[in-house]
Amino acid sequence: MSRLQAKNFRNPDQVRRFPNGHIANVSHGETTIGRFVLEPGWHWSRDVGPIAGTRWCQIHHLGVVLRGRLRVELETGEVREFEVDDVYEVPPGHDATVPGDEAFEAIEFASAQVYAIPADADRMLAAMLCTDIVGSTEHLRRLGDSAWRELLLEHNNQTRLELNRFRGREIQTTGDGFLAVFDGPARAVRCARAIGRSVSKLGIAIRAGVHTGEVEFVGDNVRGLAVHETARVAGVAAAGEVLVSATTKHLLEGSGIALESAGVHELKGLGEARELFRITSEG
Repeated sequence: MSRLQAKNFRNPDQVRRFPNGHIANVSHGETTIGRFVLEPGWHWSRDVGPIAGTRWCQIHHLGVVLRGRLRVELETGEVREFEVDDVYEVPPGHDATVPGDEAFEAIEFASAQVYAIPADADRMLAAMLCTDIVGSTEHLRRLGDSAWRELLLEHNNQTRLELNRFRGREIQTTGDGFLAVFDGPARAVRCARAIGRSVSKLGIAIRAGVHTGEVEFVGDNVRGLAVHETARVAGVAAAGEVLVSATTKHLLEGSGIALESAGVHELKGLGEARELFRITSEG
């Protein structure tokens, strides 16, 4: 969910360094903005090409020059040089150099997230937790807008306390629920159970699903089929129930968490039916 906020390149979310240059990145949601600094004599094919593993830079660039010059050559043979205050666009399939004795500095909006990293470097295996409040429409109808907003705020506060306790990374709120990422499925399951106990004191119940799979981090968000499967697993759960995928069940072996079959279910858009498992105790 977007919000009024500010970040600063003096304290960036990430600094990525490569020979003769670096990028400082800040992210707002799925949008990553980068401040590129390339030293005099920097040459893409020598300094970044070996990292990217391609003959030509295959990234689309959109930015504005703050300092210095950049010479770009397309694989078609077209050449252009950019200077201070130019708002530039460079298509995939190019090489580039910094001519002269002044460093090149620019702000970019279309490439900072993926520039100078190997393919698939932002993909990783993660345990994901998806929750939502059961019967939220009925609660809203019974309480009215104002009281429901207060209840939802307290639900969010309690959920975030448990996410922090179990080292979960909040990805986004989903209206009346959360999507979060953990470094292991046992922690995700225990967090889900703790959230359920906490919010039950507010007179509400949640359903929760946990799935483990490979995801791609895009700014502050995550993408991938595994994200959709997590949401589908949560959608099958009953009030107060935590369901996990078969993949997650195998990874929970030895954790002390007890499970039982919750049956085979069709998960919309995910092909063949899959067996899910409910958590019966945390050990």
